[in-house]
Amino acid sequence: MTEQQNTPALPVQLRKSEHGEAATVSFYEQVGGRATFEKLVTEFYRGVADDPVLKPMYPEDDLGPAAERLTMFLEQYWGGPGTYGEQRGHPRLRMRHGAFKVNPDARDRWLAHMRTAVDTLDLSPLHEATLWDYLQRAAHSLVNTFEE
Repeated sequence: MTEQQNTPALPVQLRKSEHGEAATVSFYEQVGGRATFEKLVTEFYRGVADDPVLKPMYPEDDLGPAAERLTMFLEQYWGGPGTYGEQRGHPRLRMRHGAFKVNPDARDRWLAHMRTAVDTLDLSPLHEATLWDYLQRAAHSLVNTFEE
């Protein structure tokens, strides 16, 4: 073994002190916090409101409640407030979307509206790629039928 291999690894510091605040800044904070996610979701639902495939999937006539749920979910996922979990419990995305016909067309429409929304954020290339990668994986994971 080399000398480097014998040296114990230093622990990763996740908090500034034993019970203190996090030592690292979350993705949520890095991209601008709630204002960024509100803008993303507002732009996304602007497209959904006129989409003949996606709009019928939302039970409320007003997309406001859905927008607030998505904002809270994304905030929590990316290291912001845990309000989504406090109000709604575990996200259970597949279960919550199971009642809807999420086929490749619906997925692609969802992604198209989300792509338009992401492009309005003016994120750094790394933050944009990180967010977009997650959104694509999430959308693909929710496909539950290949029927038209």
